[in-house]
Amino acid sequence: MSHATPGTPGRVHLDNGGRAPWHPLARQAFEQALGDGWADPRRLHAEGRRAARLLDGAREAIAAVLGARTQEVHLTPSHTASLHAAVAAAAAARHRVGSTVVASAVERAAVLHAAEHAGGTAGGGARTSAPAGGPLVVPVDRLGRVDAGAMAEAVHGPGVALAALQHANGEVGTLQPVEAVHEAARAAGVPLLVDAGASVGHVAVPGTWDLLAADPADWGGPAGVGVLAVRQRVRTAAVGPEDEDPWAPGGVSVPLAFAAAVALQAVESDRVAQEARRRALVERVRAQVARIPDVEVVGDPADRLPHVATFSFLYVDGEALVTELDRQGFAVGSGSACTASTLEPSHVLAAMGVLTHGNVRIALDRSTTEDDVDRFCAVLPGAVARVREMLGVGGL
Repeated sequence: MSHATPGTPGRVHLDNGGRAPWHPLARQAFEQALGDGWADPRRLHAEGRRAARLLDGAREAIAAVLGARTQEVHLTPSHTASLHAAVAAAAAARHRVGSTVVASAVERAAVLHAAEHAGGTAGGGARTSAPAGGPLVVPVDRLGRVDAGAMAEAVHGPGVALAALQHANGEVGTLQPVEAVHEAARAAGVPLLVDAGASVGHVAVPGTWDLLAADPADWGGPAGVGVLAVRQRVRTAAVGPEDEDPWAPGGVSVPLAFAAAVALQAVESDRVAQEARRRALVERVRAQVARIPDVEVVGDPADRLPHVATFSFLYVDGEALVTELDRQGFAVGSGSACTASTLEPSHVLAAMGVLTHGNVRIALDRSTTEDDVDRFCAVLPGAVARVREMLGVGGL
C-alpha cells in the first residue's frame, strides 16, 4: 500500500497536491548534500565553494526543465514566498505605469493577497472592473477556466502593472489558456506571472511566461524551498531591506535546493508515462464518483492535470466526510487547496459557480496504485451515505 504510516498499515494518502512524499532520489540527494553542502555557499573557502557548486548545479538542473537560463532561476524560502515576491517586485518596477494587477478569480490566495498589497483590494469574488490602481479579477467559467479574451481586454486596460495566471488549477485540475494570455500581455507590454506550482513535474509547462513560480514540494521534492524564474528582459525592483539575495534574504538551504533539483530531474525523466498512468486512474475515479447520487464532479474532464480530481456532494458536510474517509484509512483534501488549514468554502469553487460544500479533493502520487484507487472508489459511496445519515438527510 502507498504511504502507510507506521502503526497504520493499509492507509492510502490521496492528498498529495502541494505536499507529496519525497521522491527516493531526493532523499539520497539530501543526505549527500548534508555532507557536501553544509557550508555557507557565499564563503570563499573550499567548503563554501563546494556548497556553491551544489547550489549552482541545482539552479542549472531546474532551469533546464523550465526552459530558462540558469541565471534566470532564483531559489526562495517557499512557493508562497515566490508568489509574494514576484507580484511585489514586478509591480514595484512598473509603478509609474500603474499599480493594477490583473488576475483570474481562481488564482491561489497567495497571489490574490499579494495583489491586494500591491495595488488595492482584490477579494476572491469575480470583477470586471477595479478601483483606480487596484487589482482587477477576471471571472472564470463553470469549468474553472478564465476567458482568454476577457483576460486580454483586462491587460490592455490603463494602469496595469502585472498579469497573473496559473498554468493549472491545483484544486480542480483545469488547465488555463496561458499561451493566448501571454501573447496578449506581451502585446500590451505587461509582464505575465505564471503560477506553475500545481503543474511542474506533472505535465509539460509552456515557455510562454515572464515570471514563473514552481513548487518543489508538489513534485516530490522538499518543502522549505521555492523556485522563481524571471526572464532577463523583465524589470523587477527590490521591495524589502537590502540583501545579497533579494529573493531569499539570508540564502536558502543547499541540501533542500539540491534535493529539489534531483527530484525534478527524476520525475521529468518518466513524466510522460506517469502522466498517462495517473490520468487513466483519475478518469476511473471521476466515472465511479459520478454514479453516486447528488454529486457534482468539477473541473474540465479532458484539458486538465492528470492527477487531480475534485467532486462535491449535496447534503454532505465536507469536514465530516474527510473525517469519515480518514477513519476508513484514506487521507483526502477538502475546502480550498491554498488555505488547507481551514475548511472554509473554496473561493475557486465559488468563482466557478459549483457546489462549495461536501467537497473532496484528491491528488494522486506517483506511487498511488490501481488497488488504492479501487479501494477508495469502493469505500466512498458508503462514507457519503453515512455522513448523510448522520446529518439526517439520508432519505433525501
